[in-house]
Amino acid sequence: MSRIAAVTVLALMLAGCDQNMDVQPKYNSYSYAPLFRDSSLRPPPAGTIARGDIEREREIQTKPAMTRELLARGQNRFEIFCTPCHGQTGEGNGMIVQRGMPHPTSYFDPRLLAADDQHFFDVMTNGYGAMYSYASRIAPRDRWAIAAYIRALQLSRHASLDDVPSEERQELEASP
Repeated sequence: MSRIAAVTVLALMLAGCDQNMDVQPKYNSYSYAPLFRDSSLRPPPAGTIARGDIEREREIQTKPAMTRELLARGQNRFEIFCTPCHGQTGEGNGMIVQRGMPHPTSYFDPRLLAADDQHFFDVMTNGYGAMYSYASRIAPRDRWAIAAYIRALQLSRHASLDDVPSEERQELEASP
């Protein structure tokens, strides 16, 4: 009897081996599905939130406090993403411009000097003119850091010796 049971179990196992996932009934994305009017690809249920969206939205809404670390991060990200078009100084004379692409507006243009930080964040997020959106390439916190660095670039052009802290001013005055 045990020999018959072993053969039966072996036969059932071998019969199950032919069940391949490629052969099972299913709908392919974007293909016609008789169950639905348009295609088998269904929209997510109302109120569905993707993983990380709440935290990302909080980062977008909350401008971080100005710190040395934020400015250093902003300078680093600016050099990576912005200098090809805007140049190291923000004049709009980067390598891409030198090779024939449109000249972006200088950060020292009166319109951009009067713009708030949200403007720079929104331009990085949505794009503007020939500049495409960087929302998928630059995290929201880094976009805020770049906006802070742009502001520092703008302020540096009109800085005077009185703007330097006293201990650092003494070092500047003592150096030849």
